[in-house]
Amino acid sequence: MQAILGLIAGLTFGVGLVISGMTNPDRILAFLDVAGVWNPSLALVMLSAIAVSAPAFAYARRTGRSLLGVEISFPNRTHFPPRLLVGAGLFGIGWGLSGFCPGPAVVSLAYGDTRIVLFVLMLAIGWLAADWLQNRLDAR
Repeated sequence: MQAILGLIAGLTFGVGLVISGMTNPDRILAFLDVAGVWNPSLALVMLSAIAVSAPAFAYARRTGRSLLGVEISFPNRTHFPPRLLVGAGLFGIGWGLSGFCPGPAVVSLAYGDTRIVLFVLMLAIGWLAADWLQNRLDAR
């Protein structure tokens, strides 16, 4: 049941990204270009996502469980691990340079654009390299 609901949620997310135009890197880069021709549409998409997800997060914070009953733990609000800050910085740099974040990039694979395929391939290599590095550090 969880896999089916996950599939439905993923498909809904992907369709929403396509409908909102968030699979178009030019639209993302226009949002980040506050000194040029700024396009606020990404902010509206983000606000909509927050409005939809806020009740589920409130429930999870209150009960410690997801809507499907899976146990959830939330990070400590007073301490941010360095790897979280480094990861967020790398994500932001990659997003700003390419106009893609992982979700829209995976959805955009359906377009068959070589640049998108290369982006997702590099994303996967980075993910595997980070996992390998973390395993090496944990082994010490």
